[in-house]
Amino acid sequence: MTLSFSILIPSWNNLPFLKLCVASIRRNSAAQHQIIVHVNDGSDGTLEWVRSEGLDYTHSDHNIGVCLAVNMMRTKVKTDYIFYLNDDMYLLPGWDVALSDEIASLPDCRFFLSGTMIQPHNPLDVGILANYGDTVETFDEERLLREYMSHPMTDWCGATWPPNLVHRDIWDIVGGYSIEYSPGMYSDPDFSAKLYMAGVRHFKGLSACRVYHFETKSTGRVHRNDGHIQFLLKWGMANSFFRKHYTLLGEPYNPNNTQAVKPSNKKQLRCRLKAIAQLLAGKQFGPLDDFFR
Repeated sequence: MTLSFSILIPSWNNLPFLKLCVASIRRNSAAQHQIIVHVNDGSDGTLEWVRSEGLDYTHSDHNIGVCLAVNMMRTKVKTDYIFYLNDDMYLLPGWDVALSDEIASLPDCRFFLSGTMIQPHNPLDVGILANYGDTVETFDEERLLREYMSHPMTDWCGATWPPNLVHRDIWDIVGGYSIEYSPGMYSDPDFSAKLYMAGVRHFKGLSACRVYHFETKSTGRVHRNDGHIQFLLKWGMANSFFRKHYTLLGEPYNPNNTQAVKPSNKKQLRCRLKAIAQLLAGKQFGPLDDFFR
């Protein structure tokens, strides 16, 4: 049986992509899912459209970033599973079946799962590079639906970024996304680090759960937080260090090899020294800076 999820979609005046995202959920899902949208600002008609579609939603008069947005949407969740999705993503057939099958194979809810992104320009650390358009106007939907499973990919280690799925009890144990990272840079690896601290070890990316990501880069419109420094000071290690040595990001998934690879004392010391250097330099950052300027 395919499970139902609560799908969280933060959106900031990106209505054409949001419409396509929601259409993909309705067209390509095997089960009925709760769709929750956080409308940041919404001056482009997003708020009216979300209401007209009968979607669950939260709203802020200005852009509050993804951390606060997803935490607000958590208050609307009606299912056991929280699926976080960007508004410029298009879900492909079989996505929810793959996640449901994986959940059924696991002994408990201590897991963090990601889908595999197909992107037109940048496959990141793990992903598929294939161009089906980078705007709504250039999107070749029918060709994508014919070809999306033809791109070779295996399951992989290191689930981090959306699209991702976690049990709501685990979400609540770690307190959701950390709002000190607002508007959101490096909040994804921070969430993974919190899950790791809470005992989660099953960080898995599913090849059969595929999504097309347009890479609209809405983050280019915001004043970015110094997330890499915040992560370093909070966890005593760089984000890249955590992902490589703890979640094994990018490694082919092997059920017998999901535990962290203990880094050398030299590498650990180097991370500590970087954090100390930032502190001695008096590095200033913080989401409240904008409120007190």
